[in-house]
Amino acid sequence: MVKVVIDQIRAWGHINVSARHRTTIEVTKDDYLTPRGDCIIGIRADKGLADLKPELKEVIRKDKSLVIVLFSSGEYFDYVIGHGSPKLSLSHSTKLIIRRSSYIDDATLMIKANKAAADLNRVLIDRLKKGAPLLVYVIGVDLEQDTAIEGSST
Repeated sequence: MVKVVIDQIRAWGHINVSARHRTTIEVTKDDYLTPRGDCIIGIRADKGLADLKPELKEVIRKDKSLVIVLFSSGEYFDYVIGHGSPKLSLSHSTKLIIRRSSYIDDATLMIKANKAAADLNRVLIDRLKKGAPLLVYVIGVDLEQDTAIEGSST
């Protein structure tokens, strides 16, 4: 059986959201965004990595975990798929960062992601540039669960 755990973060867009970064996506509790923050798509988040459900962190820290993040604003959405790792501390109090690379620090939510900020749905980004609310769903999928089928012979 596969174990799935979901948590939700509420954040807001900002006039300086550009989403041009080619390797990361960030959501932060900070209440400001300068034009240099081209990976940041949401500010004033109600959670940082440290605030995620303990059960979700446990799943994300599994060696073969899959992490899916769904970004939603109104009827517009996009999603990113990547991997967790036992090396993730998931301890940053204000940020969560999605990375295409394998680089890990205390703000890293997932590694080896299939998208960065520059790849996100531009209609969604345009909405966030107008200060729209952003819902972020973090979904951890534990792929290490025992997959043996009862009654089968090998």
